[in-house]
Amino acid sequence: MGPIFSIEDFVDMLRRRAGLIAKVVFLGALVSLWYAARQPRLYQAAEVIQISQPKIADDLASSTVEGSSARRLQLIQQRLMTRDAVLEIIEKFGLFADLPQLKTAEKVALMRESISIEGVAAAREGFVDDGTISVLTFIAKMPTPEQAQQVAHELSRRTIELSIDSRTELARETLTFLNEQEVSLTDDLNTLEDNLASFRTANNVTSPGDAVFRRSELIPINGGLLDIARELIEIRRAAEYATATERPATAQRMQAGFQEQLDTLEAQRVLLVERKRELEASLEISPEIERELDAFARRQEQLQTSLDAIISRRTEAEVGLRLETTHQSERLTVIEPAVLPEDPITGGRKALAILGTLAGAMLALVLAFIQELRHPVLRSAAQMHRETGLTPVVLIPVLQTEPKNKLSNLWRRARGWRLT
Repeated sequence: MGPIFSIEDFVDMLRRRAGLIAKVVFLGALVSLWYAARQPRLYQAAEVIQISQPKIADDLASSTVEGSSARRLQLIQQRLMTRDAVLEIIEKFGLFADLPQLKTAEKVALMRESISIEGVAAAREGFVDDGTISVLTFIAKMPTPEQAQQVAHELSRRTIELSIDSRTELARETLTFLNEQEVSLTDDLNTLEDNLASFRTANNVTSPGDAVFRRSELIPINGGLLDIARELIEIRRAAEYATATERPATAQRMQAGFQEQLDTLEAQRVLLVERKRELEASLEISPEIERELDAFARRQEQLQTSLDAIISRRTEAEVGLRLETTHQSERLTVIEPAVLPEDPITGGRKALAILGTLAGAMLALVLAFIQELRHPVLRSAAQMHRETGLTPVVLIPVLQTEPKNKLSNLWRRARGWRLT
């Protein structure tokens, strides 16, 4: 501990170095006051919004906006922190007006450091985390209470607007895409039908409706041919019977009548057979043409299936857009508006001044101790005995002559007290 071995030595050091200690403490107090006065005050304001669930259940009317709310809010936060958005807020509320020397990039950086967004995840349903956010808190730290409140409210308002705009825009883009897909599939289906009709005409192939009609036309023709064949058999047997039982003159006369009936029935049979042959020829298709028709049919079925699915999804998209425009889906509501902060969040200036003064006092003691180490002088009998082992017999104090000037006398007395 050097020359300081007891409390008396420490008190003697304080008395001897009182001038140095007082100067250092005074300078430390001045520096502390100056530093505390230059410290800016920061006020904090917070606004809380809640992510509310849709008013209509997804089972009844599902929204076309999919994905977790955390991901959507993260995208919104990124848009909110862009350079242009931050500069708009700075210009709107006149932030950093007292710091004209700051550049635009420095203002943007300070603004981003002064605001923060905190989210609270919703309670899990089971063991699956669906990434749903229940509460979002916007915190602003500004030099004045008004600016802190305004910035926190502005961040909340912009987030709600961006959420509504993004959801509505996504639902509208989905509906537009599905409408375009429906129009495209309808055009493809119409083009395929035109190509199929041209193919049937070029290859003299009847359409499915004509084929059904022609097959139905063959049924009465076949029935008519059977009837004619039956009548022909009956007339021939009647002619044979008349030849065998009647007189020749009568039989000849009856044979002429039977022959006329046979000619008539034969003419009808020939006509029906010709018609049947034409119908059957029109229904005959070569294997190559049949494969082409099957390919047309499969392609037509695929397009029709896709078109039906697109129409169903387009209907759902229309419902989803209606939910977004009427604010019936997921929405953000302010549950705790930002209030005007009363006290700053930064440490008090008085505390900084006191701490600085205490630090100056500690530095003064350290300097005084260093001065004692630099001038190791035996100043008391105890120190003499401790350092040399000799006990002094007589102690002669420092004697000062009395000056005529009273002020000089007081100064010399104070100096003598300090040096003893």
